[in-house]
Amino acid sequence: MTAATQTPASGGKITRRDLIWSWVLWQAFSHSNYNYERLQATGFVHAMTPIIRRLYHTPEEIKAALERHLVFFNTEPNWGGVIHGSVIAMEEQRANGATHIDDDAINSVKTGLMGPLAGIGDTIDQGTILPITLAIGISLAGIGTVTAGQSPDISGVTGNPMGAIVFMLMISVISIGISYFAYTQGYYRGRNFVTDVLRSGALDRIITGAGVLGNMVLGALAAQFVGVFWAYPIIIGSTHLNVQTDILDKIYPGLLGLGLVLLTWWLLKRRVSPIALLIVYLLVSLVAAIPFNGPAPQYVTGACGSSILTPYGPCQPPPAQ
Repeated sequence: MTAATQTPASGGKITRRDLIWSWVLWQAFSHSNYNYERLQATGFVHAMTPIIRRLYHTPEEIKAALERHLVFFNTEPNWGGVIHGSVIAMEEQRANGATHIDDDAINSVKTGLMGPLAGIGDTIDQGTILPITLAIGISLAGIGTVTAGQSPDISGVTGNPMGAIVFMLMISVISIGISYFAYTQGYYRGRNFVTDVLRSGALDRIITGAGVLGNMVLGALAAQFVGVFWAYPIIIGSTHLNVQTDILDKIYPGLLGLGLVLLTWWLLKRRVSPIALLIVYLLVSLVAAIPFNGPAPQYVTGACGSSILTPYGPCQPPPAQ
């Protein structure tokens, strides 16, 4: 980026320190005093205080500037920083004598951009970045794996705190980086930054690529950790036919786990509540743990069971100590 694009058209009274301090306040307090009347408005005003103090000096000017930013405001806090940067540049030009920038012009920028940037931010942050970083963190947590046709081996598994640490570091670095970039570019390039990004098609390519990567990671995670076992046999005379080992695993190992993942995805696409799904899955798991398939095992070996969805396999006595 050239030096010309790094300098606001007004010449500016805002220092880089003012801009960074304003960004820090927004990053830390964007949802402070979050309420249904104004949502993020008070957080917006709080982030604008170092800018207003720098640009205005009389009590009347400061009061008017604070009231100007108390209107309803709500957007995704990281990508929405473009709005703050643009408004800071407009406030700077207004303080330097630009008569065409009035309250309506500033509020029009805020209301016009907060919806699109909220949609962009939620799609990329919550729909792509968060699932990918969660999947990486879970894979490092060391919670054991599920292998089709076998009981999950959880012996000696104590968990690895690096999973949580890596996730927190990754999501923090990515979120802070996006927020800082959006905030500063909004100031230096203004509303044109959003228009240029959307017009170039780069954002669409990023969303598509990130979506493909996210699906691959979540698919691998589901194959590794989602296990559904059908232990109830089909009895034909003296023959005991295990539905999973003798039929399903011959067709496709892990077919039941894949079916559960696809069913969950389909239900979520149909606007079924995730909380409702969790409750239903919990109830099904509790009912399926009842030993309908004979007496309960005498030993807790993790390799056998008599309920419908327990890992299948013969019950063995515990190893000799």
